[in-house]
Amino acid sequence: MVTEVKNTRFDEFLEFPCQFNFKVLGLAQEQLVDDIMAVIRQHAEAADYSPTVKPSGKGTYHSVTVQVTVTSKDHIELLYTELGKIELVRYVL
Repeated sequence: MVTEVKNTRFDEFLEFPCQFNFKVLGLAQEQLVDDIMAVIRQHAEAADYSPTVKPSGKGTYHSVTVQVTVTSKDHIELLYTELGKIELVRYVL
């Protein structure tokens, strides 16, 4: 397995810890939000996260936005990577 090295600059623009919005686009299935929240709970401090869900125009996809308390650049990158591994997910923004 090849580990991708990310060269983001989040640490130059953010002071940690801070709130960070993750927008996840995935197939419009009931399991999508549960899968996203399971990853966030696994990798982020316990909190009462409240995702917002918006369906696409044709209803094929859902956009799920969740505000998460992140502690570092590496923490953000980890969440991007893990959310992207979810089978129903197409994009993480």
